[in-house]
Amino acid sequence: MKLVIGNKNYSSWSMRPWVLLKHFGIAFEEVKLRFDFTPDSAFYRELARFSPVGKVPVLIEDDGFAVWDSLAITEYIADRHPDLPIWPREVQARARARSLCAEMHSGYAALRGHCPMNIDADLAAVGQRLLATEPKLQQDLNRLCAAWSEALQASGGPFLFGEFSAADAFFAPVVMRVTRYSLPLPAVCQSYAEAVSAAAGVRDWISDALAERDFLDFEEPYRAQP
Repeated sequence: MKLVIGNKNYSSWSMRPWVLLKHFGIAFEEVKLRFDFTPDSAFYRELARFSPVGKVPVLIEDDGFAVWDSLAITEYIADRHPDLPIWPREVQARARARSLCAEMHSGYAALRGHCPMNIDADLAAVGQRLLATEPKLQQDLNRLCAAWSEALQASGGPFLFGEFSAADAFFAPVVMRVTRYSLPLPAVCQSYAEAVSAAAGVRDWISDALAERDFLDFEEPYRAQP
């Protein structure tokens, strides 16, 4: 099984299934493609071999069967490994976990748009400036903290549904955003962000991202700014 991903410093969508597979010890081959969104780039030409949508991540089975989109990949992994607690076992907890992942998948537009993932950067000053000028960013942060707090209170932590699950893998890139931009979190959410950052699969991804040192101008809108 292969997982096609983009640059680890930037590719939040790739991070989700990679972390999930790593955490649960599911063997896979990593295929990393360097981001290049110019027409007819090697990035797009290579992706065209695997997926009709031209985006990462893509999961490819040995027989060539491909699954794209991080949420679809997560569901596929869960179907292939029903013995593993990819999703919470309890029915309502599982439904809530899926709801939170779907909300992340389609929502938080201000957080994702104004705070692109950049693991190898200290963007605290940018975060403070954005909070002062982009009210929808604060709205997204408020909703994020409410969602995390509710799940953590119900489960007792340290992860959203007690043990690490797909929900935590889905929010791992969000943790990268709030920590790199130093967005303020209440204590319970700060503890959760620290637990996610310390989880083995997340820690491995961060280590790889920091070692990458492949900075792309179009992914670095803030690096030259104070």
